[in-house]
Amino acid sequence: MTKTRLIEQFNLRSRLRFNLEQGEIWLDENRMLLFHARAMGALRRELFDSLGVERARGLLIRMGFASGQKDAELAKKLFGSGDPDDVFRIGPELHAFEGLVRSNIVQSDLDWERGSFAGEVDWDNSWEADSHLQLFGIGEAPACWTLVGYASGYATQFFNRLIVFRETACLACGDVHCHIVGKPAEEWGDDPYLGYFKPDNLQGQLEEMREEISRLRKTLCASRPAGNLVGASPGFKAAFDLVGKAAASPITVLLLGETGVGKEMFARWIHDHGSRSDKPFVAVNCAAIPHDLLESELFGVQKGAYTGAQASRPGRFERAHGGTLFLDEVGDLPLAAQVKLLRVLQTGEVERLGDDQVRKVDVRLVTATNVDLQQAIAAGRFRADLYYRLATYPVLIPPLRERRSDIPLLAAALVEKYEASYHKKLQGISDRAMQALMGYQWPGNVRELQNLIERGVLLAPSGGLIEIEHLFAGGAPVTAPGAEVDRAGVVGNERDDSRNRLYEAILNEGFDLERHEAKLLELAVQRANGNLTHAARLLGITRRQLAYRLRQGAVATEE
Repeated sequence: MTKTRLIEQFNLRSRLRFNLEQGEIWLDENRMLLFHARAMGALRRELFDSLGVERARGLLIRMGFASGQKDAELAKKLFGSGDPDDVFRIGPELHAFEGLVRSNIVQSDLDWERGSFAGEVDWDNSWEADSHLQLFGIGEAPACWTLVGYASGYATQFFNRLIVFRETACLACGDVHCHIVGKPAEEWGDDPYLGYFKPDNLQGQLEEMREEISRLRKTLCASRPAGNLVGASPGFKAAFDLVGKAAASPITVLLLGETGVGKEMFARWIHDHGSRSDKPFVAVNCAAIPHDLLESELFGVQKGAYTGAQASRPGRFERAHGGTLFLDEVGDLPLAAQVKLLRVLQTGEVERLGDDQVRKVDVRLVTATNVDLQQAIAAGRFRADLYYRLATYPVLIPPLRERRSDIPLLAAALVEKYEASYHKKLQGISDRAMQALMGYQWPGNVRELQNLIERGVLLAPSGGLIEIEHLFAGGAPVTAPGAEVDRAGVVGNERDDSRNRLYEAILNEGFDLERHEAKLLELAVQRANGNLTHAARLLGITRRQLAYRLRQGAVATEE
């Protein structure tokens, strides 16, 4: 049974009421509250600072546990003659319905007669993980504590025995999505984790709380590597670990990755953290220089070497002597330049164009490309011997769409950067805008994110939040809210909302019912290519009813 059918079968939408006059929201007989996710995130932070991480975690888990129990009572009330498995699955749908997380049950072993339970669930769009990332960045511990408590409380209420869920992967830890595993409490053994579900977990000393807060702050500080490189996702960490090991050595590094992933930033980091940091860093985009000028740019030119060469000048290799030369888009080098580059790498010597004097150069070479060099070799566009020279130490930088947990960190760093440039102070990025950033596919990678954030900082009002319209010029690439409140205070679904907006638009235009009905009948017949049976099916009426209405329309026209 699909999610939509579950929601519709148990008529949850019709049970949600907004009483604006009384200032109340009700889901069946349970009063509900709407809070800003940002405000709840601020509360979490206060709990961490005042209680310490362990106590705050226990409190949030137990709060979620109570919420899960209440929703289980609602699901049982809606039980009717429904299948127990289907009714139990209302819990994940309620969780999504309340805007907390989207759940996908990946494994469940439920035996209602014996009361046995085992299950695993994937979570997407967890408000708690998103909030934790924005406040603290990536850490080592999962962050969806109220959601874990909810799942545990919901299952416990259904099975009349303590069922405990535990988060084994979390977006806040840099994982692709959140994942939980649930089973009866006794099957967890003597795991200290069970203590979070007991109210007496609030014992301890103030000094322990201070130590916990200190450890948390150290963890948060460690989530941002030194320099301008920002990220803590597994893909970023793998790339950063490789460049970190290579920085202090003279090894030639080949940075691989799509356009815009930040290859030059990684190259600069290698230079800044190596033994040549006090010497020049020279960057060359090989694709941006015309082929007939590339050799003179790289290796220099002697006066009179060709028409227009009125003075001798050093090339980029000489200018980078003692330091680092970064060759970006090295896969676009013409074959003639590849031959000379290989010779320089083998001998450490350059010859200026039109000169017979050899000059020694001491250069640390870092290259980068978004071209598949193996394919270029097969196509005869790149020399295999040069490839093996450059690819001594390859480092793959993943695209931004594969390191989504880095987006809040990068966005915060970029906002801070552009606040200084535009002399503004902002509150940050709104929840909807951050959701749009997290859901976007990022064809331009980090460079595109940088451009969007700069635009957002420029357009956002000073002291305000960066909203979606400040970021995306052509409209937000996210789905609109799934439900709206009608005039009776009832929340509908997306399809109903769309139809209601259409009806409202029609009624505002001097509505003529007969004319609109005739036009609708005509369009249906045209779409069905004159087949009245198919046209009637499109309109949701019988063929006889359609034929009668068409005749009536024709008579009215003749009159």
